[in-house]
Amino acid sequence: MEGKGEIKLPGNKEEVFNQLMDPDVLEKCIMGCKDLEKMEENKYKADLSVGIASVKGKYDATITLTNVEEPNHYTLIVHGEGNPGIVDAEGNIHLESDGANETLLHYTYTADVKGKVASIGQRMLGGVAKLIINDFFKKAKKELQRQQSAS
Repeated sequence: MEGKGEIKLPGNKEEVFNQLMDPDVLEKCIMGCKDLEKMEENKYKADLSVGIASVKGKYDATITLTNVEEPNHYTLIVHGEGNPGIVDAEGNIHLESDGANETLLHYTYTADVKGKVASIGQRMLGGVAKLIINDFFKKAKKELQRQQSAS
């Protein structure tokens, strides 16, 4: 599966970048993330519980942030294993200033699933992937707005 998109986020590019690199923000924004524990610099262990249609289950996952070029871009890599199967996903995030206090975030992603979860079909999985990604950015936007109003 592959996809791409963009979203306008509140805050300048540096603020948005820092928030999207913050493990507390990542934990709040990743759907079904129950715990995010730092393993080493830019690498985390996560307990994910995802339940959408027949794609349900718990995954032991690692989340790695690579190709970090502050405040312009980074790559987020997720590898999860659980009873429903294996999920490997990679998302490339690119930030661009869009006015004094807004940032345009462009993203591309690829995802591959194996095991029982793959048996439901790529068409449905593509919809699930879009739902999870849209949920992540919707939550990230809310978190950025909340933190800006607290400042």
